[in-house]
Amino acid sequence: MNHHSFLYYDTFQTPLGAMTVLANDEGVCRIDFGHHEDRLPTYQSWKRKHFLKGELVYDPDHSLIVQTEKELQEYFQGIRTAFDVPLNCYGTDFQRKVWKTLLHQIPFGETRSYKDVALALHSPQAIRAVGGAVNKNPFSVIVPCHRVIGSNGKLVGYAGGLDKKEKLLDFEKQHTAIQH
Repeated sequence: MNHHSFLYYDTFQTPLGAMTVLANDEGVCRIDFGHHEDRLPTYQSWKRKHFLKGELVYDPDHSLIVQTEKELQEYFQGIRTAFDVPLNCYGTDFQRKVWKTLLHQIPFGETRSYKDVALALHSPQAIRAVGGAVNKNPFSVIVPCHRVIGSNGKLVGYAGGLDKKEKLLDFEKQHTAIQH
């Protein structure tokens, strides 16, 4: 097995509970709420789906994991509103387009509807598909799917749980108010 096939991980604490970071040498592959033990079934099916053979290796000192954890801690301290860590996206072309749109077109402290995201992609009919891609976002917090809400303003679906979505949005509103 060559070195590149390893997937490194670490679990660390945030104000919203444990988060697990998964990375290979090309970039961060996933960031999920929860302990890695609880995420293992998800990781195994995700690896199969994307033909990733590498074994999971606990490595809290891997440079990308250290950087990701540092950037997320700065985010939760209210001193970081955007992330620099390189992402290694595994998904369909459409999913990657949606994730890129979330990353670059929904500023810290703001929200958009699924319809807004579909319009930004020049696919106004693709609201359901956008919802599916948002739901499959593998980069909790960094790719801000928590900023996507229903067109009626309701908080709908969040893989981390609606309570976390609400806390993230409230946190960002507070910190936006402080910055302006």
